Amino acid sequence: MLEKLHPNVARVTEVLRSHDVEGDVVVFPESVPTAAAAAERLGCEVGAIANSLIFDADGEPLLVLTSGAHRVNTELIAGLVGAAKVRRASPEFVRLHTGQAIGGVAPVGHPAPVRTLVDTWLGKHEVVWAAAGHPHTVFPTSFDELIRITGGTAAEVE
Repeated sequence: MLEKLHPNVARVTEVLRSHDVEGDVVVFPESVPTAAAAAERLGCEVGAIANSLIFDADGEPLLVLTSGAHRVNTELIAGLVGAAKVRRASPEFVRLHTGQAIGGVAPVGHPAPVRTLVDTWLGKHEVVWAAAGHPHTVFPTSFDELIRITGGTAAEVE
């Protein structure tokens, strides 16, 4: 378990509180870097996990919060955001734009705002779980709350 609150988790928690998010960050003793691992640990459907995926959209970061049950169609989202090319970002690109490591990227708490798409499929779940800035952490939220706290746009991403 995280002996001391990791700085990224502290930052995410601060941002969540500033947006009046009521759910508490849950810290696991082991990493839950995938939707399947998180769903198993939480006892929920994999579709209720909000994967935070960073893409490189013509050199700019694009965060796609997608249901753990989906794969993102990069051609589709390129059209949605008006980018010539959207591709998976490198770990270095992710850390540069979020301050967080792949497997624990939160929807908030980044050094600067990141354009965000939120998978409409997440709206099918009353509670969804998102990473909280570290691979050992998640927090409960909802589709509507994710839109609100990220300033994101609802989109079909698959």
